[in-house]
Amino acid sequence: MEFTAVSNALIARRAGETLVIEPWGKNSLRVRAWMYEGGNAPDWALTEEPEAAQARIAVGETDFRNGDGSFTRVPCAEIENGRIRATVNHAGVISFFRDGSLILREYYRMYGGTIVPRSSCLKIINREWKGLAGAGDYRLTVKFDANEGEKIYGMGQYQQPYLDLKGNAVELAQRNSQVSVPFLVSSLGYGFLWNNPAVGQALFAKNYTEWTALSTRQMDYWITAGENPKEILKNYTGVTGRAPMFPEDRMGLWQCKLRYRTQEEVLEVARAYEREGIKIDQIVIDFFHWTVQGDWKFDKTYWPDPKAMVDELHRMGIRVIVSVWPSVDRRSENFGPMMERGLLIRTERGAAQTYDYQGDCVEIDPFNPETRSYVWEACKRNYADLGIDAFWLDNSEPDYGVYDFDNYRYSAGPALSCSNMYPQMYSRIFYDEMSKGDAPVVNLLRCGWAGSQKYGNVLWSGDVRSTFESFQEQLQAGLNIGLAGIPWWTTDIGGFMTEDVNDPDFRQLLIRWYEFAVFSAVLRMHGDRGPFTIPPLDERDWGGGYLHTGQPNELWSYGEENYRIMRKYYDIRISLHDYIRDLYREAHENGSPLIRTMFYEFPEDAKCWETEDQYMFGGEYLVAPILHLNEFERDVYLPAGQWENFHTGETTEGGRTVRVKAPLEIIPVFRKK
Repeated sequence: MEFTAVSNALIARRAGETLVIEPWGKNSLRVRAWMYEGGNAPDWALTEEPEAAQARIAVGETDFRNGDGSFTRVPCAEIENGRIRATVNHAGVISFFRDGSLILREYYRMYGGTIVPRSSCLKIINREWKGLAGAGDYRLTVKFDANEGEKIYGMGQYQQPYLDLKGNAVELAQRNSQVSVPFLVSSLGYGFLWNNPAVGQALFAKNYTEWTALSTRQMDYWITAGENPKEILKNYTGVTGRAPMFPEDRMGLWQCKLRYRTQEEVLEVARAYEREGIKIDQIVIDFFHWTVQGDWKFDKTYWPDPKAMVDELHRMGIRVIVSVWPSVDRRSENFGPMMERGLLIRTERGAAQTYDYQGDCVEIDPFNPETRSYVWEACKRNYADLGIDAFWLDNSEPDYGVYDFDNYRYSAGPALSCSNMYPQMYSRIFYDEMSKGDAPVVNLLRCGWAGSQKYGNVLWSGDVRSTFESFQEQLQAGLNIGLAGIPWWTTDIGGFMTEDVNDPDFRQLLIRWYEFAVFSAVLRMHGDRGPFTIPPLDERDWGGGYLHTGQPNELWSYGEENYRIMRKYYDIRISLHDYIRDLYREAHENGSPLIRTMFYEFPEDAKCWETEDQYMFGGEYLVAPILHLNEFERDVYLPAGQWENFHTGETTEGGRTVRVKAPLEIIPVFRKK
């Protein structure tokens, strides 16, 4: 290994590989490597100017023990930035230390250069570059030793019941209800960003950790050391960006259903809320209000005067958000021009089709600046110029008909090399233009990537089932995506897919989910509510009238007793307005999520690292949602200190687990005194 120090960076070369390690923000290092002349990749998620740091770099030699017991002098080097230090041995193996303690080491089992007393006969190296036939890209695999007892969190949103990801295989790919954000927080006091949008996998096994990119030209990861998870997240969002300040006029109730089919339906719902004395901050107009996918405009048959509708809603103090999909139907007026100009995703094999729901579609290529301009101009003309305030960017993964990533190509390259960044680029069609105005940008998306928090994105957890099992998974998803740096997060209250709104079990689930949502970032009613007995408005196989609609989904739609409970918790939400505003400000200033794992607020409490079925809503409120059918009491762990029962005012001494009653109208909540 040949080491040099150049411009505050440690550079090492060996066997055609160039390795660069440099300071990148407070207590942080960026590590890049490439084969031959491949080092020209973008900064990807590392978009912010890092805090200036002067690294200490040392290049020297050390003794290496040979097989016969003799020693040979071999080169070595190290680089230190604040609390984090990296050493590189003569075989190119990197070890990371936090305050002098080993926190992470690359996995290496090879003759000549092993740094751990393990078998060297396996011939496994730390960074494996496998060239792809006929292409300049590589399949890259990077391995690290596993740390005994380590817990791993973050990584975005995955539909599974696990908060601690140790022992999990995590797909690095975007799907409906799955959001890949490759940043983790370790219980050992470090954060790690896999700064690569390639499709792949992260494996957090008991025997080793492995990161794989299926098509790439550069290894790029970033590691930071911190005193606690809050400091780690502050460092991370300092280099990837933080959420803007959330507007106060959207911290209350968002009303939505699948789907309001006409402008009169929207106005009737808004007027009914006004009569009930309930202020809704935003009403959402869902899909197939358009003629066909890709026309990006209202069907005039059912939306004859959308500007008048928007004006009336604005007079009520209600913002309006409208659904936009990235799919372009072959029947669309935009399909021909966009296909001709190369603004749609290319397929490598077979017919030009990427999506087949309600039409033969190809989705847009937002990596292409011309695409972004084309789509924005259409949406500005047909929506924004009418007064529409925000956009619901659905199917933003994109939702492929088949997730054969090797069959798709963007202007930026093969989908395998960059597809995880698709939702972020899609959101920037709107954010980059809307942010030029004076109004805050708040758009709703189903997916995102590292750094998406800075583009005015509210992410929701996708089209999930209306079951208690799914509800449990949303809690883990919301906590982990917050630790991945995205604080604006929400769910479809009650789940998205419901067969029968009259089922008492579903109504119980709805209330429990609603109570949870009140103590989360965004309170949003949405869902596809069966039974699907409402006939379509007309018999055409296109346009705004043909697709089905679900049953009503307003607060009063589920019976008097349930309405009473939901109205009660609506009032609680409104009473917490100033507190919620302060949480959004904290997210803006240091990256803290609104819903937080217990250990985020109590990192010194070992029990909090084991507790996965309750959370902190900011720094004051401990929330213990009811996650099972017919569960009317539960155990709640209270960390040390005094805790006030939110509902009764009774004070309880912490440092112990208490049994709490939870009838349907009660979600256990305690306030730290």
